Amino acid sequence: MELTPDRILYEDNHLIIVNKRVGEIVQGDKTGDRTMPDDVRDFIARRDSKPGNVFLGVTHRLDRPTSGAVIFAKTSKALSRMNDLFRDGGVDKIYWALTANKPSPPEGLLTGWLFRDRKKNRSFSWKEPGEGRQEARLKYRCLASGERYHLIEVELLTGRHHQIRCQLADLGCPIKGDLKYGFPRSNKGGGIGLHARRISFLHPVKKERVTVTAPVPEEDPLWLYFQETLGEDT
Repeated sequence: MELTPDRILYEDNHLIIVNKRVGEIVQGDKTGDRTMPDDVRDFIARRDSKPGNVFLGVTHRLDRPTSGAVIFAKTSKALSRMNDLFRDGGVDKIYWALTANKPSPPEGLLTGWLFRDRKKNRSFSWKEPGEGRQEARLKYRCLASGERYHLIEVELLTGRHHQIRCQLADLGCPIKGDLKYGFPRSNKGGGIGLHARRISFLHPVKKERVTVTAPVPEEDPLWLYFQETLGEDT
C-alpha cells in the first residue's frame, strides 16, 4: 500500500512513526510481498527529492494481521539507540484488543512462559520455565463493552512472539478474527482485532519524551464505535 502523509504519526530527522494497516508487513517474509520499509523509503525519496538510497531501519515489528504505530529509524545512530531502548524496556507500548468474551477478572497481570514453534508460526504458553521458553508479562483491563464485543487495553511488559494473542487466548479471550489462537470466525480482509494504540519513549537523540497515538482502522465500524464510546478523537 502506498504511504500517504496522513499515516505519518511523527517525524523528525531521526525517526518516522507510521500507522500500519492490516495486511502490511514490517519485514520481508517467504511471500516476497512488498514491505512497509519499501513504501516509506519511496515516500521519503519522492517527497524530499532524495537521490540514491534512503536509509531506513526497522526498530520493532507488528504481526501482519495487526494495525497500529510502527517506529522506523532514519539514521544508523537512531536505529542503534532505539534497539537499545526496546531491549532495555525503555519503550512503553499500549495495545487495544477486541474480544467476544469479557475477561475475568476485568483487569490484571498475566505472567507465563512462551515457547515459539517456528514451524507452526505460533506460540504456546506454559506456567513454568523450560527449554526454549521465554518469560512473558502484560497488564490488561477491560475499557468498554458493547452488545457482542469488549475492548481490552493491554500494556505490554515483554515483547514475545504473538504474546498478546497467546496470553489473551489463555485468559479465555481470543482476539476477534484470530483463528490461530481460537477465535471461531475470521475477519473480513484477514486481519485481527489487535491495534498498537499508543507508544511512548525518550527520544534517542533529543532526549525528549515522545508519545504517539495511532488512530484505529477507520474502515472497521467496531473500532470506531469503541473509540467514540471512550470519547477519543484519534
